[in-house]
Amino acid sequence: MASKESTSFARLVKEESAKAERSESEKKALLSSFVRINGYLRIRGKQEGLELSSENSAIAKCVYQYLHELYGVDVRFAYTRSAGFLKRMVYHVIVDDGASKILDDLEVDFFNPERPKNVISSSDEVAAYLTGAFLAGGSVNNPHSRSYHLEISVKDEGFARFLLKIWSKYQPHPFSCKLSKRRNQFVLYLKKGDEISDFLVLLGAKDQCLYFEDVRVSRDFSSIGNRLSNLDTANYGRAVEASKRQIEEINLIFEREGKESISNPKLLALMELRLKNKDASLDELSKLLSEELNTEISKSNVNHLMRHIHAEAEELKNGK
Repeated sequence: MASKESTSFARLVKEESAKAERSESEKKALLSSFVRINGYLRIRGKQEGLELSSENSAIAKCVYQYLHELYGVDVRFAYTRSAGFLKRMVYHVIVDDGASKILDDLEVDFFNPERPKNVISSSDEVAAYLTGAFLAGGSVNNPHSRSYHLEISVKDEGFARFLLKIWSKYQPHPFSCKLSKRRNQFVLYLKKGDEISDFLVLLGAKDQCLYFEDVRVSRDFSSIGNRLSNLDTANYGRAVEASKRQIEEINLIFEREGKESISNPKLLALMELRLKNKDASLDELSKLLSEELNTEISKSNVNHLMRHIHAEAEELKNGK
């Protein structure tokens, strides 16, 4: 299989999903939504044919096999080159005879679209129906991208709202999907990483889900590391500013009143330690002070003494 660098993540998800094992009812549910989105009628005289297309050969093969297995009809396989600069290959799955019977069984009517009732009567069939919709009009960002995003795009607003309803109420795991309009398309999408991960499992793309989670964990861990680093930097900056202010205040007290004015030996020892250890944190000062006085001095006690020094220096600055 091609590497994830040379093949899009969305393509790999669809290829794995197309190859997943499914029951007969799940295959029918998948076909129902896929045909609803990507199918169209080929009418020749009184004969109705059905044509489905995809740019992914694995999806086309999946649809071809499901149609043949479920309905025993002759299915043709063809391909063309798409218009435009990239000239992508488009695979066509064509049913010349029996299209009406297939559409009736799948509960698909292109001219008077009704919501399927019997095709999606269980949660597994709903999952397969959503899978068919994703294979027909879905996409998902590579987890290395700046934001997580999975979407299904359809042309019909009514059908889009129907998908939104069954997707949002899917059991056992409802999804917080949203709906928006983009040009002439209606787009249903997920933005939360954990929900996209769950939807990949629903699609049957378990290997790609593991890859997605691996990248997501690494990315989030890196993000946490960056935030902690920024926090450490900010804390260090605040500690440096506090130390600079404390040294200025201690020097002011010593210059104005002299060391002999400090009657508290613990306070005097702390003031001298601060002058000698300009970069020391309060925790480090508490340890140094404990060693010097041969008694346990807590960090909170050091902080209390520093507030006393600050208050004394403020009084001197204000001429009291």
